[in-house]
Amino acid sequence: MNKYLFPIYAVILGFVIVKFAKNKPIKNIKILLAFSGAFLMSLTFFDLLPEVFDHLDAKRAGLFIMAGVLLQIFLEFFSKGAEHGHIHIHKNGHTFPWLLFGSLCLHAFLEGFPIHQHNDMVYGVLIHKIPIAILITSYLFQSNYKAYQIILFLTLFAIMTPLGTIVSNNMELVPGLLPHINAIVVGIFLHISTTILFESSEGHKFNLNKILAIIVAVAIAFFI
Repeated sequence: MNKYLFPIYAVILGFVIVKFAKNKPIKNIKILLAFSGAFLMSLTFFDLLPEVFDHLDAKRAGLFIMAGVLLQIFLEFFSKGAEHGHIHIHKNGHTFPWLLFGSLCLHAFLEGFPIHQHNDMVYGVLIHKIPIAILITSYLFQSNYKAYQIILFLTLFAIMTPLGTIVSNNMELVPGLLPHINAIVVGIFLHISTTILFESSEGHKFNLNKILAIIVAVAIAFFI
C-alpha cells in the first residue's frame, strides 16, 4: 500500500511545509534538492537500470533511455524545469498554467511505472517529490491563483504517480512493453537527477554540506 501512498504523502508534506513557512524562504532547499537528486540517481543505477538491461538488448535499452532524456527535455519546454526545482514565480499571474500542469502530471504518471516491480524506487520518488512539491506549492501560492485551483492542481499531481503504478500493474496484458517504458523512465530520472545536482550548486561548485548530502544519499540508496 505504501507504494501508492508515499508519493501522495510527499505532496501533502510539501504543502504543509509551505503553509507553516508563511511565504518565508525555505531553508536548505538546495541541499534537500541535491540529496533527492543523488538518491534518485543512485536507485536508478542500483535497481532500475540493471533490470532494463536484463530485459532488453543493450542497443534497444540505450535507444529508449535516450528517448526518455529527450521526452523530459521536451516536457521542460512547457514545465520550465519545475520537475527539478527550476520555477519562476509570477506574483501577478492569473491565467492557470495548464501547460505546466499537463507536463508535470505526465512526468509524475511515468515515474510511477517502475514502482510496480521495484518497491525501493518508491523511496526515490518520495524523496524527489518532497522538495519539488515545496517549490510548486510556493509557486502556486505566490502566483495568487485561486484556492480551488491550487488544491485541484496538487491533488491531481499527487495521484498521478500512484495511477502510473496501478496502470503498470496491468502491463502484463501487453508482453514486453513494461521494460521499454521503464527504460524511458530511466532516461527521465537520469536527466532530472543530473540537472538537480548541477543546478543545486552555485557556479557549479559544491560546498561541503552538499557533498555530504550526496554521499549520504548514495549510501542510503545502496543499503536499502
